[in-house]
Amino acid sequence: MTTKRVFVAGHKGMVGSAIVRKLESYKNVQVITCERQNLDLTNQADVDNFFTSNLIDEVYLAAAKVGGIQANNMFPADFIYENLQVQCNVINSAHNAGIQRLLFLGSSCIYPKQAEQPMKEEFLLTGTLERTNEPYAIAKIAGIKLCESYNRQHNRDYRSVMPTNLYGENDNFHAENSHVIPALIRRFHEARIKKARKVVAWGSGNPRREFMYVDDMADASIFVMNLDQAIYKKQSEDMLSHINLGSGVDCTIRELVESVAKVVGFQGEIEFDNSKPDGAPRKLMDVSKIRELGWEASTTLEEGLIRTYQWFLDNQDAYRR
Repeated sequence: MTTKRVFVAGHKGMVGSAIVRKLESYKNVQVITCERQNLDLTNQADVDNFFTSNLIDEVYLAAAKVGGIQANNMFPADFIYENLQVQCNVINSAHNAGIQRLLFLGSSCIYPKQAEQPMKEEFLLTGTLERTNEPYAIAKIAGIKLCESYNRQHNRDYRSVMPTNLYGENDNFHAENSHVIPALIRRFHEARIKKARKVVAWGSGNPRREFMYVDDMADASIFVMNLDQAIYKKQSEDMLSHINLGSGVDCTIRELVESVAKVVGFQGEIEFDNSKPDGAPRKLMDVSKIRELGWEASTTLEEGLIRTYQWFLDNQDAYRR
């Protein structure tokens, strides 16, 4: 059995680390990673040198600058510039090194704010994006188009998957710059420890969101990468090369908040701050394509929240400020 050398860009993040864990379970895969201090993905020369110096068969491009609504609002230039740099460098350098297969991981924010629900792959570029994370979304759309363009011009096999909102092990639990689930877990945990009577949640609680446990995302990503090229092309028409990844189930933010409070054990009052932004009214992925191909998420939201909170408890020292 031939061993594949697979490079995971962004292996320390939640997404990349989940892909590494899954890949390491395969006997015919040698996972290649590189620490940030040894490989600056925003530096084209560094990335070129890395790919020419290492014999790599496949690439998973999971590296990205990510954050919640507040971070996207505060640092829009950072989000668009750094993500464009990383994507352009990795994809172009992989091509120059003769690497035929690459998987780019995007985000559900690529779809228009008022997109029909659930969001189908063909809804891309059919309307205005959500303003709070438009720079990040533009960068991710560019990543899809980069893959499509190298496929068309150079006959590469560069694929893209668009995961829904992810959470799980190695998530960012920063007090201000994290996504909704880790932010809520930390907030409710600290409120429980301090025996607070009330926790305030951002927004009205009415928007609906879909969430997928990160280990399911990793499993789906490897599933898509390993699809026969003819089967993948059949599912992905010319200039429509991405596939949605999600659970296919959504809930209101209010329901999510209540679920997190239950898992953490907070029994006080929950108040919603309507002065804070809600973001898009609903985000649910149409996952019919990935299901037709034979993959479906297996972790329920409650099960995933329990696992994530346990990981936070085991690693919370890193998040104390």
